[in-house]
Amino acid sequence: MSGYTKVSLVALLSSAVLLAGCTSREYEDLQSFMDEVRARPKGNIPPIPIVKPYEAFTYSASGLRSPFIAPIQVSEKKEQQESSVKPDFNRPKQYLENYGIETFQMVGSISNDDGFWALVRGGGGVHRVKEGDYLGRNHGKIISITETEIKVTEIVPSGKDKWVERPRTIALNEG
Repeated sequence: MSGYTKVSLVALLSSAVLLAGCTSREYEDLQSFMDEVRARPKGNIPPIPIVKPYEAFTYSASGLRSPFIAPIQVSEKKEQQESSVKPDFNRPKQYLENYGIETFQMVGSISNDDGFWALVRGGGGVHRVKEGDYLGRNHGKIISITETEIKVTEIVPSGKDKWVERPRTIALNEG
């Protein structure tokens, strides 16, 4: 016999021995367990629970002042006297006049050789303002700017065709 036939004969005999070891008696316990499980009564699946529809919550306080920020100080005169003051309706409106003055916060100030400006947050960003600029919906004109506050004079209606000046102060927000 050649070496190749000896190897193939050994492989054939070992395969036969291995196959003889795989008899059906070895898996009888597994087969009986599976038959027992299949014979058990089938359970009922509970119905799908009813899901309540989602009720959206509308947060209505987003336009109000944050309770963690100091309010804008309003210095009102005890006796507001009517005057001949009227807003200039022919003047072109500035961008920051589209927002209420209570929405603005002073966040800093800058100065150079050209002048002194305040930085206010509101109206969709941080804006640089100087004396003489207008701010707020009530014709608020910036009167003075210091490192810690902006003084604004608003012209508000006090009755039919009557107007009153109202001083306001926007303090520096150091938060």
